[in-house]
Amino acid sequence: MFFKNRLIRDTVLLTFMQLFLDTASLLLNVFITKQLGAEAIGILTLMGSFLGLAGILSNGNAFLCTSRLVSEEMGKTNSNPDKILAHGIKLCIMLSVSVSVILFIFAEPLSSKFFSGAKMETAIKFMPLALISGAVSACFKGYFNASRKASVSAIGDIIEFIIKSLVIIVMTISATNPDENSVCRIMIAGIIAGNVFSLFYCLTVFAKNHKKCTGKCSLNFRKYISYAFPIMAGSILTSALSSTNDALIPMCLRQNGDSVNEALSRFGIFEAIVIPTLFFPSVVLCSMSGIIVSESARASASGNMERIRSLTERLTRYTIIFAVFASAVLMKFGDTIGELLGGGELAGKMITIIAPVVPFIYMEIISEALIKGMGLQGFSSLNYLAEYAIRISVVLIFVPKFSFYGIVASYYASNVIGNCMRLIKIMKHTKTPFRPFKIIAVPVIYAFLTMGAVELITHITGADGERLPELIIFVILWGIAYFGVFVAMNYESSEFSGRKLLCNINK
Repeated sequence: MFFKNRLIRDTVLLTFMQLFLDTASLLLNVFITKQLGAEAIGILTLMGSFLGLAGILSNGNAFLCTSRLVSEEMGKTNSNPDKILAHGIKLCIMLSVSVSVILFIFAEPLSSKFFSGAKMETAIKFMPLALISGAVSACFKGYFNASRKASVSAIGDIIEFIIKSLVIIVMTISATNPDENSVCRIMIAGIIAGNVFSLFYCLTVFAKNHKKCTGKCSLNFRKYISYAFPIMAGSILTSALSSTNDALIPMCLRQNGDSVNEALSRFGIFEAIVIPTLFFPSVVLCSMSGIIVSESARASASGNMERIRSLTERLTRYTIIFAVFASAVLMKFGDTIGELLGGGELAGKMITIIAPVVPFIYMEIISEALIKGMGLQGFSSLNYLAEYAIRISVVLIFVPKFSFYGIVASYYASNVIGNCMRLIKIMKHTKTPFRPFKIIAVPVIYAFLTMGAVELITHITGADGERLPELIIFVILWGIAYFGVFVAMNYESSEFSGRKLLCNINK
């Protein structure tokens, strides 16, 4: 019962922490857009994508590697998870030093090739300072997540974000007529400061609460690399393809007739306003994904397929129920949200048009957690390769001709195909039955029926204006009606009980 309560407590805590991070991140993007312009946020987005790729190359997704391999080690008798952590840190230091050297030597060609002509070689040379601290910090966060101390990792993320944001805000306010290089130096300085403070916090907590393990580790360093490599390869492939896709969008927009500044501005609005808005409601799913990786890895290591099957069935159902509502809200209020966040008509239109694909995007969060927990990294890598091949192909073909509508087409094609394949793979692997009417059709019907009922009520009461308070009230009433239907229809069996789901994860 203790573990069950702790799991529920950690999930709720992580949800609130992730909500804070997502809200603050979105507000930070809005602040930068207003202070430095949409072009600056486009530059920062490209820099963030490039730094994300460098980070993955320098740590091989250390959080996921250590989280999964430490979880498996803890599931064995007379084990030594501390040694797994040490292996992870050793590998990350080796990788991050190598990547840092390459970045420093090839800063100028990397700048001209990746950033559509923008001169950012000086900023790239500062990146190595962020890589080593970030890699080691990610190892400790993965260790805490596997140890069912996910709240420690979350607090580390919050410290990292707060310090990074403070540095960025102070330097942004102090900047006068910043050029491309200075904009990127602002971001790099914030990331370095955030990583260092986060690492210091993780080291402090580890030293204070750690108890020395006396068991024998099941993996030596060479074997650790062999187990970690499939996870690393998948993460590196995904990051490389994502960065390539990000770099191609401004280039293709320029082929459509935009100048460099216009292309970066539009790309900045899309990445800083549209995409964070679409992902914002997924805070609960993101909070649970790390826990799902650890728990499904434990179940897979012990051969408990029934537990994985039960987890798969419930998570699929709950995710679609939630995602359908989020998608419907974004479809109805996308224009208003885009205007409120400073993205203007373009952002509002893009949010509304892409909103129907949100259920597929949200399913990816849960599906990938299950896939990685069950050790299906090979399928995950191949599926990501196919997904990004589709996305990049559509970007190259349609963006030069149709501008932003080509980006919409790429998101629809890649997310629908890629996530249908994930769901099929999981259902086949776990032998979980798929009931399309119950899982998909029912939430869609309930969403539009409850929306119509709330529209009627607000119209009768005269509360159907377009001001922010009235919109918030509408969404709250709509959410109560929508989720209330599921609770009422399944109350006695508790089939849709979130508490029951969380307890079942850790049976």
